Amino acid sequence: MDATIKRRQTLQVAVGHVMVGSEHPVMVQSMTNTDTADAVATTEQVLQLAQAGSEVVRITVNSPEAASRVAEIRQRLDDLGCNVPLVGDFHFNGERLLKEFPDCARALGKYRINPGNVGRGAKGDDKFAYMIRTAAEYGKPVRIGVNWGSLDQALLARMLDANNASAKPQPLADVMREALIVSALESADKALELGLPATQILLSCKVSNVQDLVTVYRDLGSRCDFPLHLGLTEAGMGSKGIVASSAALAILLQEGIGDTIRISLTPQPGETRTREVIVAQELLQTMGLRSFTPLVTACPGCGRTTSTFFQELADGIQNYLREQMPVWRLQYPGVEDMKVAVMGCVVNGPGESKLADIGISLPGTGEVPVAPVYIDGQKDVTLKGDNIAAEFIALVEHYVQSRYAEGGAKRREPVARTIPIKSL
Repeated sequence: MDATIKRRQTLQVAVGHVMVGSEHPVMVQSMTNTDTADAVATTEQVLQLAQAGSEVVRITVNSPEAASRVAEIRQRLDDLGCNVPLVGDFHFNGERLLKEFPDCARALGKYRINPGNVGRGAKGDDKFAYMIRTAAEYGKPVRIGVNWGSLDQALLARMLDANNASAKPQPLADVMREALIVSALESADKALELGLPATQILLSCKVSNVQDLVTVYRDLGSRCDFPLHLGLTEAGMGSKGIVASSAALAILLQEGIGDTIRISLTPQPGETRTREVIVAQELLQTMGLRSFTPLVTACPGCGRTTSTFFQELADGIQNYLREQMPVWRLQYPGVEDMKVAVMGCVVNGPGESKLADIGISLPGTGEVPVAPVYIDGQKDVTLKGDNIAAEFIALVEHYVQSRYAEGGAKRREPVARTIPIKSL
């Protein structure tokens, strides 16, 4: 997919085998919510996230029990053929865990350090220095991740005192935003002084308010050339979390700011963690920055579409496409750019179907119960009867094999797939 968005120029950082920076695609990251001390459960969730498309997965390293299992988790993933880099999320005791468990330090692909949670005063400086020197020793990149909810209180107090003594004091919100940026930049400078190469540093300054996030990252991006990790922290649950994250990140990405992203959704009870990966991918894809899986164009429905058939077909097709991608991505290069349309009536159905690579225009209420299918802008076949869903799935599969097989690979006859959709 050709993006029209010009990215800000940044240094390039290697996170395991994944390259991050302006010359490389915006990277999708996620985080587990399992107890890292449970190596089996954590491995399973990392694998799920990686299969969903997460290119880097962050895990909590908060205790000796957790740190002692990181190397095992890495080995389990390797044995399963999953090479996704693991990021260790350290707070409060990171230097002790890295010191006591060197196999953990080696197994991780990146360290995340929060300057506000390392420690205070000279003790905090020593802890930070140990973690940075360990990263330099093992050649690991570090994300210096400042967070609104755990801002360095000593730094904030210093800046508030200076602001109060100023002839023209700034509003408190402005001082706090500046404190986030200063914390990140001063920590990066310390890391450089301690011997960590600039090409091993990423920065983030996360807040939970959309406008604050946009303001902070615009400023941060203008003051450094380190790659930036974007994310609206504590975004929330369901549609609120998706809307808030998308609103904030879309503005910044449109301006070329951001090299890695995470959608920090609170899962619904029992919901898979992979939803945050899908939302991140769809955000990047709908903005034209990357392609991950064919997306379905579908109408919202109206009084002409009183049947739920087109809704069920659109949902079934989208799920089918996503399920096929782990295999299709290897067999059919470029298939992620394919456009599919599932439309519900004659008003916009034929037009949208013609604009897609393959599309179906289902009959609305009172229309003739037939469904023309358009392929590459031309009407190809008209479907009718009780097997429209399975027949359209078969046509999609045949289209993928015909168009995207490398070197004109042999085409096989389509096999009708069944998805749970009511008949017309």
